[in-house]
Amino acid sequence: MSEETDPLEPNDNEQNLEPQETITKVTGMYKDWFLDYASYVILERAVPAIEDGFKPVQRRIMHSMKDLDDGRYNKVANIVGHTMQYHPHGDASIADAMVQIGQKDLLIDTQGNWGNILTGDRAAASRYIEARLSKFALDVVYNPKITEWQSSYDGRRKEPINLPVMFPLLLAQGGEGIAVGLSTKILPHNFIELIDASVKHLKGKRFTILPDFPTAGNADFSNYNDGLRGGKVRVRAKISPGDKNTLVITEIPFSTTTSSLIDSILKANEKGKIKIKKIEDNTAANVEILIHLPSGLSPDKTIDALYAFTSCETSISPLGCVIEDNKPYFVGVSEMLRRSTDNTVQLLKSELEIKLSEYEEQWHFASLERIFIEKRIYRDIEEEETWDGVISAIDRGLQPHIKHLKRAITVDDITRLTEIRIKRISKFDIDKAQQKIDALEDLIAQVKHHLAHLIDYAIAYFERLKKDYGEGKERKTEIRIFDDVDATKVVIRNTKLYVNREEGFIGTALRRDEYVCDCSDIDDIIVFTNDGKMMVTKVDSKTFIGKNIIHVDVFKKKDKRTIYNMIYRDGKSGPSYIKRFAVTSMTRDREYDLTNGNKGSALLYFSANPNGEAEIVTIMLRQAGSIKKLKWDVNFSDILIKGRTSKGNQVTKYSIKRVELKEKGVSTLKPRKIWFDDTVQRLNVDARGELVGEFRGEDRLLVITQSGMVKTMTPELTSHFDSDMIVLEKWIPKKPISAIYYDGEKERYYVKRFIIEQEGKEELFISDHSNSQLEIVSTDWRPMADVEFTKERGKERKENMEVNLEAFISVKGITALGNQLTKDKINQVGLLESLPYEAEESVPADELEVVDEEMLSGESTTKDTDESDLDDTGQATLF
Repeated sequence: MSEETDPLEPNDNEQNLEPQETITKVTGMYKDWFLDYASYVILERAVPAIEDGFKPVQRRIMHSMKDLDDGRYNKVANIVGHTMQYHPHGDASIADAMVQIGQKDLLIDTQGNWGNILTGDRAAASRYIEARLSKFALDVVYNPKITEWQSSYDGRRKEPINLPVMFPLLLAQGGEGIAVGLSTKILPHNFIELIDASVKHLKGKRFTILPDFPTAGNADFSNYNDGLRGGKVRVRAKISPGDKNTLVITEIPFSTTTSSLIDSILKANEKGKIKIKKIEDNTAANVEILIHLPSGLSPDKTIDALYAFTSCETSISPLGCVIEDNKPYFVGVSEMLRRSTDNTVQLLKSELEIKLSEYEEQWHFASLERIFIEKRIYRDIEEEETWDGVISAIDRGLQPHIKHLKRAITVDDITRLTEIRIKRISKFDIDKAQQKIDALEDLIAQVKHHLAHLIDYAIAYFERLKKDYGEGKERKTEIRIFDDVDATKVVIRNTKLYVNREEGFIGTALRRDEYVCDCSDIDDIIVFTNDGKMMVTKVDSKTFIGKNIIHVDVFKKKDKRTIYNMIYRDGKSGPSYIKRFAVTSMTRDREYDLTNGNKGSALLYFSANPNGEAEIVTIMLRQAGSIKKLKWDVNFSDILIKGRTSKGNQVTKYSIKRVELKEKGVSTLKPRKIWFDDTVQRLNVDARGELVGEFRGEDRLLVITQSGMVKTMTPELTSHFDSDMIVLEKWIPKKPISAIYYDGEKERYYVKRFIIEQEGKEELFISDHSNSQLEIVSTDWRPMADVEFTKERGKERKENMEVNLEAFISVKGITALGNQLTKDKINQVGLLESLPYEAEESVPADELEVVDEEMLSGESTTKDTDESDLDDTGQATLF
């Protein structure tokens, strides 16, 4: 019996082996394994091939559906099971990929609950839903004769390397995938536009293609960059006012669902970015989300706030990456379409060449068959005893008659002749045989013509696809150019700003101190102190600015209309200066000195004026020496508006006791010019689009729509306008509006003239019958209309009638029916050139132009007053 050892005690052998242990580095192995894994994921899982636009799992699904296709629906579970013969992965990934193809409504004809791309609802289990190939898929995806094949993963079956897709399918469906080290995101494009672009490419013309999303919505493709890396697409929901307290979302951005969109709106509401009362989701076949607003809240501003703070606007970054020759290839959508179209041409050519070969083979045998039977060569084999003898006898019998054949006779040809049955020989009709040969010759000539004119044949092919399958595939996404939304202008002011003037603190947490105004947590705050310092800082709970704060407000960037009036003393005992300036730009948290910078400078008077008001103040001097005049008035309207760095005009060299407000001022700014940019359907002050007019604070816009609605509104840059708007101009309250409309109930045309009496109210000025429609509307003083009558059968058409609308009817109320235009049937109504009218001239108020701060970088348009400009009273001569 062997001696037992204590397992806890190391034996000598173990002690000898321990120093011989070595460390094996796996760096090389890791590099190889990772590269193999990355290559597999890129090539076999995530990225589609440029040839047919399919990822491997999608290609295998389509191949399996063709295997099972008998024209009837198949359970998706059966298709998934069949696909697992080709795809070495789980059934769940196959089912998910199949649902995604089915939801694109192009290749698969679905039945059952396949989910909803609008709401994000998932499809039912694969055992409950069914599918079959669509007619379009059967037409463009399959042709076994021109398909290259390879063995499946287990070698038991054959699967296609690429399917012979004769259509830019990848661009039509889009594609997205994340691989190791790279990703792809190809956006879906419009079916009809892709066909049109392919035809343009075949004709040698330039083309442009832009995405079209199944969720519709509006999109800005100005930075699309042809779908390459670095591009960006902005997509917005379609939001329209339901009434003054309701917004309706009828289309959502691509890559969102109604559920995710509602969640983002609720989160923005919780954070105080927007304010809503409640939200309802009535989505079924079409999107309908109702947003109820609190009373008094602007719908236009809320729409912009939804775009700024929720998923109602999203940005999509495309990245065109495909597999070509087993390598990832980054390519734009235009080049994808060219490659796909050129590949389609080559596939059509291969298809025609195979057809030509088949037709020529049929013609060859039909000719041999006719010779064999018509010349009774079958009788030559009666005395032959061997198979070789039979072949030789038939060959000898055919030789005198085969000079017109296009190829030599083979043993296989003769073998096929021996297989003709006696019954067929006995009923052989020479005329029918010749007709068959003639028909084959026509087909051969037709195919050769197509091959000789391959591009024309390809164009006809694409046009046939458009005709057969293009119905109902019109563009869903509206192409727009978006105006940027300034978040600070549309955010709800959800917090309160306080100030401790003496200690120099501002913030939202100083609830015991002085209330300033409501603000939002993304606002900037502008602060002025008594020593002539200014600072702009971000809203925070508590921020130290500097002691003796004299003014605090929310700062508006690029605001040229808010003018600050101030009088300051230069140094402890220096002269006093007066200046007016706007603050249009700044660096946040930087302190700016509005005085000359001398120690001891202090503000004697300060005011902030939202519309450039210029007040009159009284200057009171201290009694000193021989000063004769101790009191006089200064009007800020006499001072030009300069930059904040301007020194200003000297008021006096003597010590000022105090400055008192004598009279509040009026605006010294010019009326604000407002333009309407039709591209983005928004107002602006940047001279983009068509000039609407010059507006003062009390002026309003006049808006008229094709549906017969009219309203006046404040010209706010955040305003949204209906797509059927036909009139947008500055409203002149005493100017009448003239209209001719068709009354659907009375089936007559009426003329009316009216003046808007209820400012700010939206009113209908035509009858509310469903068939009523507005024909013409004019805001000219003396409009003229041209009426063209319908030609009656057997009679000459009546001459057109010119109507002076001013003379035809007097101005009445907006709800009046109006006067009937004529009893005759009218073909159409148009506007003529209006009659001349001299409007009363209005006397403009005194105006001063705002000088941009950028124009005044250290230079003044008027000289600063020095002591030489003073009389013995110390009063300044102001420029």
